[in-house]
Amino acid sequence: MTILIAAAVVIAAVIGAFGYRTVTSSSPWAAPARSVPATAPAASPPHADDVRRRPPSAGDDVRPGDRGALGEADGAVPDGVTVFDDDIPAVANLDPGLRTALRRAATDAADDRVEFVVNSGWRSPEYQGHLLDEAIAKYGSKKEAARWVATPDTSPHVAGDAVDIGPTAAATWLSGHGAAYGLCQIYRNEPWHYELRPDAVDRGCARLYADPTRDPRMQQ
Repeated sequence: MTILIAAAVVIAAVIGAFGYRTVTSSSPWAAPARSVPATAPAASPPHADDVRRRPPSAGDDVRPGDRGALGEADGAVPDGVTVFDDDIPAVANLDPGLRTALRRAATDAADDRVEFVVNSGWRSPEYQGHLLDEAIAKYGSKKEAARWVATPDTSPHVAGDAVDIGPTAAATWLSGHGAAYGLCQIYRNEPWHYELRPDAVDRGCARLYADPTRDPRMQQ
């Protein structure tokens, strides 16, 4: 009899605990069970089509004045060179008359808050040949490349008689004022290219050639 009573007490205790747990879990005021956040999957590498390609740089557009594989001693020009930088061969090896006219013009242009930057000046024959090879590769033929780059034998850059001036504001300033200093744009397709024409001080600059292939000097 004692054993039966004890068993009944144990069964009642178990039923009571089970009932309490059931009520607690179903109660609207019961605290919800805390969910364990799933581990986020590792990000997969972007597809090649999603990777933004770099924009083309200025060096991708081959023209006289672009820096090639050769060094400063051959006429390559670092960024920010001015007409007053005599330690740069591209400036120091220019014709003295051209260099003097450029400095006079640059000094006056500074009053209008315009700065002359030399993108290219004197070039060695090797550097000129390098630029010509790049132009042929870009434009697909010697004939088309000749519209932009002369040969080492005919280029006024190799002779120290030409300079490429930037930025656009400086070339525009020279377009309007250059004749007063004897500085003239020579080719219509190269608004940055200037040479010394002393007669222009009194007579103005001559009519532009469409491109270097129209210049008789390039036919030598």
